[in-house]
Amino acid sequence: MIFRIAFLCSTLLIIELYTFQVLKTVIKSRPLLFSIQITSVLFIIYIVYSLLQFDRSVGQTQQTMFVMALLLLVYVPKLIITLVLMGEDIFRLVAGIVNHFINDDKNADFFTARRKFVSQIGLGLAVIPFLSLIYGITVGKYNYKVIKQRIFFPDLPDAFDGFTITQISDIHSGSFDNPDKINYAIDLVNEQNSDMILLTGDIVNTHATEMHPWIETFNRIKTHDYGKYSVLGNHDYGEYITWPTAAAKEENFEAIKQLYGDINFKLLLNDHTFIQKGEDKIALVGVENWGHNFKQAGDLNKAAGQLKKEDFKILMSHDPSHWDKVVQHDAKHYQLTLSGHTHGMQFGIEIPGYFKWSLAQYVYTQWAGLYENLGRYVYVNRGFGFHAYPGRVGIMPEITVIELKKGVNVA
Repeated sequence: MIFRIAFLCSTLLIIELYTFQVLKTVIKSRPLLFSIQITSVLFIIYIVYSLLQFDRSVGQTQQTMFVMALLLLVYVPKLIITLVLMGEDIFRLVAGIVNHFINDDKNADFFTARRKFVSQIGLGLAVIPFLSLIYGITVGKYNYKVIKQRIFFPDLPDAFDGFTITQISDIHSGSFDNPDKINYAIDLVNEQNSDMILLTGDIVNTHATEMHPWIETFNRIKTHDYGKYSVLGNHDYGEYITWPTAAAKEENFEAIKQLYGDINFKLLLNDHTFIQKGEDKIALVGVENWGHNFKQAGDLNKAAGQLKKEDFKILMSHDPSHWDKVVQHDAKHYQLTLSGHTHGMQFGIEIPGYFKWSLAQYVYTQWAGLYENLGRYVYVNRGFGFHAYPGRVGIMPEITVIELKKGVNVA
């Protein structure tokens, strides 16, 4: 812990030194410059103090999310400045070596003066993430998007041609702070008039009590003709805090499972059910959380039971790494898997149909939207709520509407 704090403080100090160099080029008032530096020192003290006060028996709170937001707001722009100036320093160093040792110019300055325009570029670039993070905190986290996705399957039973599913995921109710916005999102869910609604886990951050103020709100999700089903996510197991006893952790886990029933979703725990429409049926399979780097409670074989390869199956599995590592290779052929978990890291760039980027893609092969391999699909929902950073930039909260179609996609 001491080493990590020392490393953090050293890194912040380097960032502050580079930022100070930039500020000197644009601020000529020494008292103002001094005031800014004092404020920066106070920010460092407050952030480090808050990190040291983090209580692992409580976990994430509104206060810890505020600290995270402050840390990002203050230091992401400064990090941009630091990288720009470091790049210039590397260039100055290389140029000095070339002039001194290769060109044999002993009269030239080994380390040339910093160029003002480079500092101005760094400062200009730093404004972009600062304004983006402000937007994410004030607007983006509740800027819900309804994303509609049509998927074709040659083996879809005839009666399910045109069948619609609304998917929501990663509620993280402990992070909410605006009832009006959540009610607006529930209205959007109801407006889709889908045949069935599926919730793919993470109803809370850690504690079952986080959801208690929102049960009535989520009970506003109307009854869907073919049911409301859910599975657990990694946060539903209470793995990320220190519990006083194993019994307390188990009691919380049981209470979280009950929450899904409290909002009238049937929780599938390594189990499956059949959705019947006319003379046809499809299998809805739900596994507990299975993550490559997270809890692996999911048991696909148990959940599928005696289902056959020929059965049309929709699988709910919270973490898309399950599809990547296991499901897409399973001999039983799961036609469609619905996941969430990644949130797209709540930060990225997305131009629908053309381009999407997020740091999430360096952790998860499938991190947002639809992916396919040999006729097996996974859809990764970008998440309904938010966690850790109380905002969203570029990757907006999502309500997904999937339409199942019989046939082959010719697009």
